[in-house]
Amino acid sequence: MIIKTINLEDYKEVAELIRESFSQSEHGYGNEAELVDKIRNEEGYIKDLEIVAFEDGKITGHGLLSEVSIVNQSQSFKGLVLAPLDVLPAYQGKGIGAAILLELEKRAKILDYSFISILGHESYYPRFGYVPASQYQIQAPFEVPDQNFMIKELIDGRLEGKSGVIQYSEAFN
Repeated sequence: MIIKTINLEDYKEVAELIRESFSQSEHGYGNEAELVDKIRNEEGYIKDLEIVAFEDGKITGHGLLSEVSIVNQSQSFKGLVLAPLDVLPAYQGKGIGAAILLELEKRAKILDYSFISILGHESYYPRFGYVPASQYQIQAPFEVPDQNFMIKELIDGRLEGKSGVIQYSEAFN
């Protein structure tokens, strides 16, 4: 498996991958490919935080981190959100999603981000150190089961004393 930063030529294949992987997921397709397009068009888009995995001569997985903030009455703290992480159904269970997630975490640390927030499956992400965001007094801006709204501190101590609501970029609206 080869993991690399996405290129413009990969966009169409990634859009198809996103549609296929989410269409066959537990919650179904929810316009994730369109979300990715919107994120790419935002001023704050960071190309190095969108990666693809290649295997058998094709893209088999994709992941994207984009900026979010934890906002409270007096402060705002920058971090990242994983949305989406997707793997072709025929390639799931082979460690591709894990490899993408770990590479994205490594890149986020290099760029000095404090945390990654995830709205995801409660049995998948905890094995990578993600915990309910409520453990840090951090909430989603919408109703979601506590066990599905998770966060991971990338640099020890960076979330201590921080609390508030995650504020997503305009692409998520």
